[in-house]
Amino acid sequence: MKKISDKLSRALSSFLLLLVCGIAFGACSTPPPDPNRGQRYQLRGKIVSFNKAQQQVVIEHETIPDFMDAMTMPFTLREDSAYDVMHAGDSIQATLVVDAERTRLENPVITQAIPAADGSAPKATPNEGLAEPEIGASVPALSLVNQDGKRLNLQQYRGRALVLTFIYTRCPLPDYCTLMSNNFAAITRELKASPELGASAHLLSITLDPAHDTPKVLRSYGAAHTENYQTENFAQWEFATGTPEEIQRAANFFGMSYKQDGDQITHALRTAVIASDGKLYKMYRGNDWKPADVLRDLRDLQIQNSDK
Repeated sequence: MKKISDKLSRALSSFLLLLVCGIAFGACSTPPPDPNRGQRYQLRGKIVSFNKAQQQVVIEHETIPDFMDAMTMPFTLREDSAYDVMHAGDSIQATLVVDAERTRLENPVITQAIPAADGSAPKATPNEGLAEPEIGASVPALSLVNQDGKRLNLQQYRGRALVLTFIYTRCPLPDYCTLMSNNFAAITRELKASPELGASAHLLSITLDPAHDTPKVLRSYGAAHTENYQTENFAQWEFATGTPEEIQRAANFFGMSYKQDGDQITHALRTAVIASDGKLYKMYRGNDWKPADVLRDLRDLQIQNSDK
């Protein structure tokens, strides 16, 4: 009888141990990602243009309470079936989801616009921006002003690879200008950690909002992104502004379309990698590229230069 009692006691102890371990494991394991994370806002507006391949739709939207004034902006919409039924001029309602890094539209409801008098529906215009330079094209001697108020010319970076993008400091969407700047900050950290690679490359962010983004504003914005608030010397990553005409020339060359809309700017996204000879090596469209992609380009260019 005692043996049976001992066996029952050991079995009960083992069961309790397993139960405790199971509870502990469940408490310490990482919970699945929350699909409902982020702030949600109701968006209403009119479709201006769209690009199914880029999963992007430009919407002239009404005021979004507690988030954004009425304006025309591009948004990410990943429901491919929506593009098959939408037209320019259609009304759209959707949920705008905004988290720390991305924005997206969900659950779109599209109402077709009234057809024209001849019975035809308005045609959508693709959101592809301006004509882009071909890979291998020489980048012109564009003149701008850096965050220290000093004149710069893109030709001065010859001998180093140059990574160039467009931003503006008041951009409200985390997956547009903020993401570009966060990506550049990550690239800057890697370049500083690899002095040889860092010496062969430079980064440049050009504002699309020269009226607001003065050299002083760009200096503060840049130092905040590198987190070197008082000590940033901008030796690796510079910021540039200029006259509206100078900004327009730079944007036009890289196929970067943009339009002022009050305090906000509707714009595409272009990030260019320029080789040390001043020729275009790679063009990234949109916001899907990662810092690792550009770092790989810079390493490839470094190897090519060392083989010459």
